[in-house]
Amino acid sequence: MTVPGYLVRPSVRAPVADGLPVAVDPSTASFRALALQVRAMGLLDGRPGYYGVKITLTIFAFLAGWALFVIVGNSWTTLAVAPVVGMMFTQLGFIGHDAGHNQVFGTRRRNRMLGLAVGNALIGLSFGWWVPKHTAHHAHPNEIGRDPDIGEGSALPPSDARGEGRGPVASWLARWQAPLFFPLMLLRSSGMHVLGIKRLVRRRDRACAVEASLIMLHAALYLTVVLWVLSPLKALAFFAVQQAVFSLYLGISFAPNHKGMPLIESATVTGFARRQVVTARNITGGRFTDFMLGGLNYQIEHHLFPSMPRPNLRRVQGLVRDFCAATDLGYSEESFVESFRLIVHHLSDVGAASRVRDDPSPPVCPGQIQ
Repeated sequence: MTVPGYLVRPSVRAPVADGLPVAVDPSTASFRALALQVRAMGLLDGRPGYYGVKITLTIFAFLAGWALFVIVGNSWTTLAVAPVVGMMFTQLGFIGHDAGHNQVFGTRRRNRMLGLAVGNALIGLSFGWWVPKHTAHHAHPNEIGRDPDIGEGSALPPSDARGEGRGPVASWLARWQAPLFFPLMLLRSSGMHVLGIKRLVRRRDRACAVEASLIMLHAALYLTVVLWVLSPLKALAFFAVQQAVFSLYLGISFAPNHKGMPLIESATVTGFARRQVVTARNITGGRFTDFMLGGLNYQIEHHLFPSMPRPNLRRVQGLVRDFCAATDLGYSEESFVESFRLIVHHLSDVGAASRVRDDPSPPVCPGQIQ
């Protein structure tokens, strides 16, 4: 795929942006006009009714999952409940994502309180660690050296990073990243837990103390309930399945958004709209897809208007499509299955290139003495 203003995607590495100077980028003025139109239509206004119902139903389903866990009791059958709880962890994560973008309430303080409640207290992830990391991602999507989502916290090393200075483990992971993509996705939540806690340990201010207290409360309640109902071996199995489903569901919700899309060199200067559109990929589907992916399937719209409430992303999609067509930015949109086919194909190409780079010896010809 060729993106206007960007290099053609090579087979062994994601494309790197040539970019256009902001002063001459034709998308800049057009996006200002689009933003004014979107604001005038009220699409950036809050949706308290939607979020009131959404949050209530999600927390109810979360508690219902735990109630079912207690009802089933000390049985291996509780392993069938673990995926339900894991999925509800991810659904709560989507609400934390919206709170981090100030989509839910009109004030940052109330959004932060919601984020701490669902992030730290209910699912045990540091909201204070995630927000600045995610903000940096939105400011510099797929930008080499500046987007933390292609570096810190990844189960795999950045698939498109250059190989200089890699250790043996990172080199091995880079060579086999395609077959390891889904298995290592199971560790995503573990990596997020560790990175969040490391930040809390480094920063010992009042805000971090509050976050740490909420995470410890989560851990205490989680372990109390699980060990009260299950024997230690069953509890360990339940924890492994629940966290694996949480990680996998979280991973497959975020991975299609940018993986395998064009990269931007850190020194490249591009307009805001161009930077957001060409590095993002939408996922097609109806209301069920909207629910299952937490609105992240409208990744292009979300990156252009990050504070837009989730239910309004579908409503703005037509305007964004027209804007992208008029400014020749392209509009990447694939089915869920096709997006992962493209990602795995891309990782296979990058892994093959890495194996060639790490083993530069010429192939042995038939009959050649070794």
